[in-house]
Amino acid sequence: MKLNPDRIRIFEGDIVKMKVDAIVNAANNTLLGGGGVDGAIHRAAGPTLLEECRTLNSCPTGEAKITSGHLLPAKYVIHTVGPVWQGGREGEDELLASCYRKSLELAREHKIKTIAFPAISTGAYSFPSERAAGIAVSQVRKFLQKNELPDIVLLVCHNEETCKSIKKALDGNL
Repeated sequence: MKLNPDRIRIFEGDIVKMKVDAIVNAANNTLLGGGGVDGAIHRAAGPTLLEECRTLNSCPTGEAKITSGHLLPAKYVIHTVGPVWQGGREGEDELLASCYRKSLELAREHKIKTIAFPAISTGAYSFPSERAAGIAVSQVRKFLQKNELPDIVLLVCHNEETCKSIKKALDGNL
């Protein structure tokens, strides 16, 4: 199946306000909230998200789990745990790639048409922005070439640097 380039889009803004079927949470292993995107999602979704996450018994790095969106505009939250950057010698690239694959697999299984990803691991986990963007775009493209769902994948930027990195990756310049 040939990939329609319109299926991957860049969005600069607040992921918790997005009216999509699912947003992806760059979570920590406990799934019980934290800083950055994780904390913002938990605050916006309300305390029932934390209650549901407690039933999931954590999540290994590179894996993903799904919950309801609770008070968010999104119907679902897909929680994935990205790797902490350790210089690239600890399998970080493959773990990050797995985050995107596993999240997209859950989206397909739940018939999710629109999904929004943050720049996983690029905040507190210090994964280099351009390297992460290249992995994200590559994994999303590979998945969408073989699958009809999700229809649209939004790569959400929290700052201008992230947007530039994702645009470079989409243009094939990384």
